[in-house]
Amino acid sequence: MIILYDHPLSPYAQKVKIALREKGLAFETPQPGGLGAGGAQGDFVEASPRAEVPALVDGDVRVFDSTIILEYLDDAYPSPAMLPAAPGERARVRMLEEVMDTHFEAINWGLSEIRWFKRAEGELAETLFAAARVQTDGFFAWLERQLGEREWFNGETFGWGDLSVVPYVNGSVGQGNPPARGTKLSSWLERANARPSVAATNADMAALASASTTMPDVAELVEKGLFKREYRDHRLEWMIKSGGVDVVLKGLERGNIRFAPPFE
Repeated sequence: MIILYDHPLSPYAQKVKIALREKGLAFETPQPGGLGAGGAQGDFVEASPRAEVPALVDGDVRVFDSTIILEYLDDAYPSPAMLPAAPGERARVRMLEEVMDTHFEAINWGLSEIRWFKRAEGELAETLFAAARVQTDGFFAWLERQLGEREWFNGETFGWGDLSVVPYVNGSVGQGNPPARGTKLSSWLERANARPSVAATNADMAALASASTTMPDVAELVEKGLFKREYRDHRLEWMIKSGGVDVVLKGLERGNIRFAPPFE
């Protein structure tokens, strides 16, 4: 049985779960403890030294990073292949994934910082919301061009290109920034969400949401320093460039932002 260390709200983990389901592979999805609090340990940290999800265990094989996991799955379980056959097309969908992982993801993450973790309020929050809306619309226009006349981002069939986009666009919907109705992107999203692999992954998120009434107030935990927010690379860049430098400085002052070294 494949083990995928998971959190249902992680778009990176969602990508991998969609791929596993498309390939018809059985897997378990334990949610590791200590995420964000600096207390992760045990088998999870052995598989993911940075204590990040997703991390995959397949027998003696341990793989972290969603892109590397997808590459491993296509190598180890080649049918059905998630990447297109032609080299140029493979490069195209890999570039799609890179943009979504390292540029688009930061927008929805930043909005979550404001809405769920209360990192900014009042005028500053509105400034960040406005910046995110403009940026999201820009990426939606880019995605429309990338989709072109294709049915799927991957080409003729659903695959790597689609599973690399759908978690993030669904995340924008959840943030109140959906693609405009009647656009190619909106029609593609409807088709993608209808696939059993994507629908099941969306159901994982819905199950977590239904249990949210019993979850602690995460904003309060962050304020008390009991839950650390990890600012890295593209997320830190987004917050600063979008006008939230005071969010970062305030978090550093209060000790509730964590810049973890790569392998603690």
